[in-house]
Amino acid sequence: MTIVWIIAAILLLASAVITMVRVLLGPNTLDRLVALDTVIALAMCSLAGWAAYSLDSTVVPAIVALSLLSFVGSVAIARFRVRDDVVRVHPVTGEPSTGPEVRR
Repeated sequence: MTIVWIIAAILLLASAVITMVRVLLGPNTLDRLVALDTVIALAMCSLAGWAAYSLDSTVVPAIVALSLLSFVGSVAIARFRVRDDVVRVHPVTGEPSTGPEVRR
């Protein structure tokens, strides 16, 4: 049975490495957001696997807190994310701006 746990840990670690590559090299912010959600889901799966392996249920509140934090963070980032292809223009000078997008 130990071999099953080792294989599961190796697969979780490999998927976390692949997902971190997507976080670092993602072509746009939405890809990075999805990859970050995947990393958090992998962390929750790792904690759940550890709880099953060690027969210790004290990490369950941490898994619940991590899932709630991940959900709220994803919704907030998705709500206030600025599109990557939007060029913001200052309303007075007409020059490119670093401020929020102007909607008319």
